[in-house]
This record gives sequence, structure tokens and C-alpha cells, in this order.
Amino acid sequence: MGRRRQQGQAGADGGAAPLLDQAVRAVLTAPEDGLDLALDTGASLLAAAPAQWPAVSRALLGYADTAVGRCWSAGWRPADLARVVRRELKPVHLALAVDLIAAESRRHPAAALDRRWQEQLRELEAEVWWQGDEEYLAAFAHRHRLDRFALATAALELLRTWGRLPPIAPVGPAPGAGGRAGGSPRVEQRAQGPVPGEPRMLSRIRALLAKAESTEYPEEAEALTAKAQQLMAQHSIDEALLAAGGTDRNAPGALRIGVDNPYEGPKTMLLDAVAAANRCRVVWAKEFGFCTVVGFDGDLDGVELLYTSLLVQMTHAMQKAGSRQHLDGASRTKAFRQSFLVAYAARIRERLTAATERATEDAAAGRHLREDGTEEHLVPDERLLPALAARTEAVDQEVGRMFPKLVSQRVRVSDGEGWVAGRAAADRAALHGRAGEIRR
Repeated sequence: MGRRRQQGQAGADGGAAPLLDQAVRAVLTAPEDGLDLALDTGASLLAAAPAQWPAVSRALLGYADTAVGRCWSAGWRPADLARVVRRELKPVHLALAVDLIAAESRRHPAAALDRRWQEQLRELEAEVWWQGDEEYLAAFAHRHRLDRFALATAALELLRTWGRLPPIAPVGPAPGAGGRAGGSPRVEQRAQGPVPGEPRMLSRIRALLAKAESTEYPEEAEALTAKAQQLMAQHSIDEALLAAGGTDRNAPGALRIGVDNPYEGPKTMLLDAVAAANRCRVVWAKEFGFCTVVGFDGDLDGVELLYTSLLVQMTHAMQKAGSRQHLDGASRTKAFRQSFLVAYAARIRERLTAATERATEDAAAGRHLREDGTEEHLVPDERLLPALAARTEAVDQEVGRMFPKLVSQRVRVSDGEGWVAGRAAADRAALHGRAGEIRR
């Protein structure tokens, strides 16, 4: 029955599917000096006949199921595909990419998607807004004021970009794969919270940061955000003790966070500072514009939230510091800002590391921070330090498994004034920032 449906559909498409497959294959294999010709030829064939356009529309969405699904199997996720398009192509390609991701997502029930996958779809606003697949391209062209040839060209450019992506280390199961399929790290499903699927601990941290954001008093903001960091550290400690008691067998997981130019090096340093203070590791894939953060699930949530906050603050502080010139009038703003941001990230690392060490010392002495922010005194647990060491070792092993070939990279500074100004700005940071979304 399935075969008869496919044959019937192919007949209804009037050969559009083979035509699309031929055009995509030619574009994928074209050398750079022959790409324009391949695009023009393929787009002309697809857009030539108005009567064939609905069939091409249906064929494109069908082809997307295969093309996007292949990317999922290669370790890519919705936010990753959108990020690649955002970096390499134009806004119209991004809108088309989101729609193709939404179309492919129809194949999977919500239960087959992990929490972070669903969050990415929501942030991309990946929804099927068109009435029927045969009407999609016409509706998209009308919405974006494109003719058939321009839209066909954009579709082929997008499919070439996705089709040439290499496999990468997965950070969770592909839709429907479940568990640790393919050796990918486990992504835990958590209880519901104010944000659908959000861990309760993260909801508490988010609430503290929202209060810090709304206050006009820096001292109050500092106290609230410092309490948020304490909760992050305490949550990590609690999970370590659960694992030591044999009641929690979670393995380290991973997520990706976008890190783009300008000043991608210092931004990566800031993310690494936040991650290290929360017992996570960061691996930077510079060519793709993202970092992979490896750690236990609750720690990953906190790292993402705190990094978002500090990144906004760091950017605002840099802009407030203004531009700089040499005595001869030549600009040295780039060197100043590079040094400023590196110093900012280095100082934040010192502050966060000190906060985590204090929380660990308190826990080892029996002082426990409840989720509501109050303290209680417990009998010191001698398992704590070995448990934390075991989790650190587990994260290191997961990094080694996912990325067996790693190299270190230095970030240089050349402006002393920028370094001093950056450290001063980091000292003033309340460890919070404006609410906003992070481009994963």
C-alpha cells in the first residue's frame, strides 16, 4: 500500500521529484567555478513551467525529509543547521531552512524529541504555516516577494550547503533514536516548569536573575545573582552525592552554543570560564561557529543561562568603554576591545571559580543551601569530594570519547589599557544581564 502511494504521488508530481533530485545532485557536485552554471541550469528547469510549480513544491518538501534527516543522523541539530545558514547565506535562506526543518519535524511525535531539541524548534519558530505542500512554494514566494527562479535558486543553494556538511560528534539522540543511540550522550527528560520541560532548579535560577535584572540597585543585583551561582553549585553537589549513593546513574551529556565573530576568541574564553566553574568542559569548533559544552545535564542548563547573561553584560561594557586611537590618530579600537574582552573573561573566571570553591567548602562542612535559598546544617558527608572528583573524571572521559583529537589555542592581547579596563568591568559585573535568547 505504501508503494502504491509513492507511485501515485510520483505520477501526480509529473516528474518533479526526479528533476529536483537531478538539480540538487548537479549543484552538490559542481566545483566552485562551475557552481553558478549548475544553479542557473537547475533553477531554470524547476521554475520553467508555472503548472509544474505545485509539484516542485511538493517534491521539495519531500526531498527535505531526506536531506534534513541525513543531517540529524550526522550529529547536527535544528539550531546547528540554522546557524550554518545564518553564517553562510542570506535571510531568505534562513526562512526557507526553518520551514524545511518544520516540514521534516512532522515525521516525529513530540515524545521522540528530547527537551533541548524541542526548545530549539520553539526558538526557531519552526511551524508548518502553509495549507498544503503543493501550495508551499507559491505562498513562500508571495511572503518574501520572490519569483520562481529566485526561489528555486535559493532552495538549491540551501540544499548544497546542508548536503556538504560533514558528520560531527552528536550531543544527543536523533529523533526517535532514544537513549545513547550511536554512542551519543544521554539527554535527560526533566520535570515541567515555567518554561516547558525546564528543570525546577533552572526555574529558580531564572527567577533570581529576573529579579536582579529588574532592580535599580547594583548591590541587590549582585546578591541575587550570586545566590543564583550558589544554587548552581549546590545543585551540582547534590547530584554528585546522589550518584555516589547509587540512586542517580546519569552520564555526562552535551549541548552546543553558538559563538560568532566579532571577537569569537574572547567569547569562547568567557563560555569556558562559566563552564569550568560549573564542572563542565568546552570544545570550540571555530569553523562552524559553535562550542560544544560537555557536562552533567543540570550543570549544562546553568552554564547556558549564566553565559547568556554575562555575554550581554560584556558586550555592553565593551561598547560603553568606547573607541581608542594612537597618538598619530590611527585607530587601535580593535586591539583595545580584544584586550578588554580577554581580560573580562579572565577576571570572570577568577570570580566564578572562587564562588564555586566557597560553595564546595561550605558543603564539605555540612552547610547545605536549599532550593528556596535558605541554609540548613547537615552532618558533613565524606563522600562529597570523591564524588565531585568522579564527576569531573566522567566529564573528561566523555570529552575524550567525543573529541579524541583536540588542540589548544592561545588568545593574544596587545593593549594594556584594554586589559585594565576589561578587568575593572568584570569586577563591576553583577553576574547577570538582560533577559534574552542565546543563539545555540
